[in-house]
Amino acid sequence: MRKAGAVFLDRDGVINRERGQHTWKREDLEVLPGVGKGISALRDLGYKVIVITNQSGIGLGLYGHKDVEELHRYIHSMLSAEGAVIDDMFYCPHHPSFGKCLCRKPGSLLIERAIGKHQVDVSRSVMIGDRDRDVEAAERVGMRGMLVRANSSLIDTLKEAELIRC
Repeated sequence: MRKAGAVFLDRDGVINRERGQHTWKREDLEVLPGVGKGISALRDLGYKVIVITNQSGIGLGLYGHKDVEELHRYIHSMLSAEGAVIDDMFYCPHHPSFGKCLCRKPGSLLIERAIGKHQVDVSRSVMIGDRDRDVEAAERVGMRGMLVRANSSLIDTLKEAELIRC
C-alpha cells in the first residue's frame, strides 16, 4: 500500500475564525471563506486532510468532549455540503496549567496517531497553523510546518505553499 501525503490543518484561525475565545457552540462558529474549496482541491490532488486542534476549554471545564465532537460533526456537514471532505479530526482536551501532556501542540502525539492511522507519508505532507506550536509539532515528526496569519485565506495559503493551482 502506497502511503498518502496529507495536509494537516489547525482548526481555530485556519478553518474557522479565531475569535480570541474558545469556540464550541455552533452559533460562534464561522468557517472562513474558501476553506471548502481549498479542502476539495487538496482531496482532488490525492491529499488526505486532517485537523489537529488543541481544545483546552475541556480541561478548563468550559465545555465537554461531546460539545467538541458535535461541533466537529457540524463542521463536517457544512463542508460536505460544499463537496469538501475532512478525513479525520484529532483534538487535545488538556489545559497546560494542569500539567504537560504529549498530545497538546507543540507535542506531536496527535500528529503521530494520525500518521499511523492514515498511513501518511510525512515527506509529502505539511502542517498549516497560525501559531508557532503548530509548526513545532510538525517539525517534531519531520514534517514541514507552515505558519500563517490567523483568519487568512486557505486558498491563498495553499497556492503560496504550492500545494494547489487554481
